[in-house]
Amino acid sequence: MTISPAIPNTDAAFQAFLDELHQQYAPLSEGTVASYIPELTKVDPATFGICVVTRDGRVFEAGDTRHIFTIQSISKVFVYGMALQEHGRDYVLTRVGVEPTGDAFNAIVLDDRSMRPYNPMVNAGAIATTSLIKGDGPTERLNRMLDMFRGYIGHDIFVDMSVFMSERTTGHRNRGMAHLMRNFGMIDERIDESLDLYFQQCSVTVDCRDLAVMAATLGNHGKNPITGAQAVNQRYIRDILSVMHTCGMYDSAGEWVYRVGLPAKSGVSGGLIVVVPNQFGLAVFSPLLNAQGHSIRGLRVCEALSDHYGLHLFDSSMGCTRFVQQLGQSNGEVS
Repeated sequence: MTISPAIPNTDAAFQAFLDELHQQYAPLSEGTVASYIPELTKVDPATFGICVVTRDGRVFEAGDTRHIFTIQSISKVFVYGMALQEHGRDYVLTRVGVEPTGDAFNAIVLDDRSMRPYNPMVNAGAIATTSLIKGDGPTERLNRMLDMFRGYIGHDIFVDMSVFMSERTTGHRNRGMAHLMRNFGMIDERIDESLDLYFQQCSVTVDCRDLAVMAATLGNHGKNPITGAQAVNQRYIRDILSVMHTCGMYDSAGEWVYRVGLPAKSGVSGGLIVVVPNQFGLAVFSPLLNAQGHSIRGLRVCEALSDHYGLHLFDSSMGCTRFVQQLGQSNGEVS
């Protein structure tokens, strides 16, 4: 894979556009911070960061991109990739489907025909996916999961124990889902162990730049554009991005695809990632959420970027033309 060198004066123009978006949407005060996990209520609602990482490793940042927060449901994307890599597509499909639900992320519902959770982006499906992580006991399973995240991010990461305990103490709805799935054979008998692992994966600490690198890794065929490490087998990128595209935004997935048209995943701590395949990864952090649990500033930023650069996957009149011309990648070769 080779990518043409950047055109220096266009990087500045793209950075200026991100700065403009940050300035435009920083005054927004709509929405509320997540309250069903008590520890998440402590965040400053004014915190707001935007970061883009290109597939050749350039980083563009605006605002609070180094503010630490917990990854929450964005983790589901990467644990799903881990399950695919360890078990293969066919086996994973016996435990969790790939259909959007139209229901909220925490709905206690399974497919009436297969008794699988509908997809790995809702909580039930994510718990089933997490239960597939291999390892001899909880410590080994956690360490293997953290190693997986490290491949995407490029540095050591940690679990925020206060958030983990907050989730563990209040996660009764997730326990109900787990026991229901155990009844139908979708997860094994290690219910409490797998639930703790799920709460821990959601409590992994990241910043906005970390998330952008992770998204860029998915957009770069599974190869971390900063470190060069292959974080996930390229063959599973199609599966991951497909499920993100159709299910990553829960019961507003249809509107997201209509307005933005790119694979994405949100988290209730305020993170949002978007993948522009073969181009870049975008992350936004802002903890003010709408009723569906998505960052309101994040939604605005993503829609503005998609419109301005013609990034929607079905925008045949533009494709990514403006973006690749501005950042000097229009002659890049992809292998």
